[in-house]
Amino acid sequence: MFKKIIARSINMISRIVLGSGVFLLILFPGCQGKMETADTILWNGRVITVDKEFSIVEAVAIKEGKILEIGDSATVLKRKGEATLLIDLEGHAVIPGIIEGHAHLIAASKSELFDQIPVVNNVGELLDWVASEVQIKAPGEWIIHPKFFFTRLAEMRQVKKEELDKVAPDHPVFLNGSYGGLINTKALELSGASTLDHPGILRHAESGAASGVIRSSAFSLLPLEDKLGNIPMPHQLEALQSLIHNYNKVGITSVVSGKGTLEELKLFRHLQEDKLLNIRVFHNLTFPFHQGATKEEVREAVKGLGTVTGDGDEWIRIGALKTVLDGGVLTGTAFLREPWGEVAAEVYGIDDDLYRGELFHSKEDLITMIAVADELGWKFTAHVTGGGAVDTLLAAFESVNNSGSISDNRFSIIHGNFFTPAAIGQMAKLGIYADMQPAWFYKDSQLLLKVLGEKRMQNFHPYLSLLEAGVRINGGSDHMVKLDPDTSINPYHPFLGMWTAITRKTERGMVINPAEALSRQQALEMYTINNAYASFEEEIKGSIEAGKLADLVVLSDDLLSCPENDIRDIYAIMTMVGGRVVYDDGTLAQQITK
Repeated sequence: MFKKIIARSINMISRIVLGSGVFLLILFPGCQGKMETADTILWNGRVITVDKEFSIVEAVAIKEGKILEIGDSATVLKRKGEATLLIDLEGHAVIPGIIEGHAHLIAASKSELFDQIPVVNNVGELLDWVASEVQIKAPGEWIIHPKFFFTRLAEMRQVKKEELDKVAPDHPVFLNGSYGGLINTKALELSGASTLDHPGILRHAESGAASGVIRSSAFSLLPLEDKLGNIPMPHQLEALQSLIHNYNKVGITSVVSGKGTLEELKLFRHLQEDKLLNIRVFHNLTFPFHQGATKEEVREAVKGLGTVTGDGDEWIRIGALKTVLDGGVLTGTAFLREPWGEVAAEVYGIDDDLYRGELFHSKEDLITMIAVADELGWKFTAHVTGGGAVDTLLAAFESVNNSGSISDNRFSIIHGNFFTPAAIGQMAKLGIYADMQPAWFYKDSQLLLKVLGEKRMQNFHPYLSLLEAGVRINGGSDHMVKLDPDTSINPYHPFLGMWTAITRKTERGMVINPAEALSRQQALEMYTINNAYASFEEEIKGSIEAGKLADLVVLSDDLLSCPENDIRDIYAIMTMVGGRVVYDDGTLAQQITK
């Protein structure tokens, strides 16, 4: 696996470098007292290293994009040379660069190129927005919200088709919730969906009429124009660069790109070639699998990608192969361990008492995918949102593990959400990582408590139980659309995520399962060193240590000591990637020595 190859390479390089150093000292003993000077020194601060001892020092020296030395200010300042850039931290805290564990940044960067996506907090605001779109669009023109989750409205209820019809009788409306959605009567007419016998079109039990609620399998019936597929390359690059700058502003220096193609990877490479890439990327690829494929066909499809996990350099690497196993919790399509229940019928319009959600792959399909990934040196991961899907994937992992250990492969479960003690124990044994999004807890746990009840919610985002069992948690956002760190869907502000993991508070102020809260140290590790492990890069980033990449963030407040409720409001005052300042709000004085 990639991990073993990297480890061998690093050990060999270390031996060469150290061996050369000893040889030079013997050959030129007069060189022993000569200290290498730094390009940049940050001093007079609280540098939270996130090393194995979680040590805190005062200063960092940087040379050629890497950390040269850390320690007290007096010692590190001895590295000052004739042209060293000195940055007085004035007591501010410094942490390793934030690694965003799961974001769809390419799609998000393009999401508002044509239309602003509204922030709607209740049914009234939604209907007002639809009415405003009616005023500016011609009859028959589609009104689309690309990522709408009615469960996040203040009322926590499904919007009715009739409500949309009242404000938009002559415009087709589509509220896209990723794995489910809502359309109005005009959209039903244009798509022909009202008369189709299709499993993705939900109907009223008594009348048999289409309710307007649809599942993702019916999305292809809608005659929509794909505006985002025809954007000129320069505009795509400009949009991506702009979003990356927003990421830098909140301290993000690396990102795991949620799922994409080799073609999309070219966007990052174009920015890199033009020396405009200010973020490091671990780019997951969609697993090339189709239903009914034989193992040999899957193997050839994966080989046809012509690359493998870890290929690339310290800026851009090939990530995992990713599949989608079930639907989503916000549309009532996540595959649960037991039926969704009576409240879900009311909230989501589910009329089948035995409905557990959507499962897109069988255990046998998963075994084929995982076995091929393992054989060909790929990391494997899957979108999983319900407990039943978690158990299905873990059973497949277990089956492949029985033919040869997968515990060093760092396979992962994206989202997962519902982890029982048995599932957690299985993950620990198999070395499976939990790729989680605290923003989901912040936004959605109160609604799910209403739908599923306290008993089932005991296993929702059990952060502490996972860590105590030895499961590594990766912190991310699942950022999909919009650009602002706080109002995006989903919010990608890392300190909001950490605050949520530490307090277990929801957006509406409720505390749920406080026994699963993390310490500040554990929350910071989720977004730094743990995510470096997920991409097999813990030897080069994720902590502030000599020899590692100089990816650093200077904070507005000290994460470890500020009042708990202030954590969510922390922001970056300076962000460095490879020792280069990529964001600076002007708070700190910078001086070049002469």
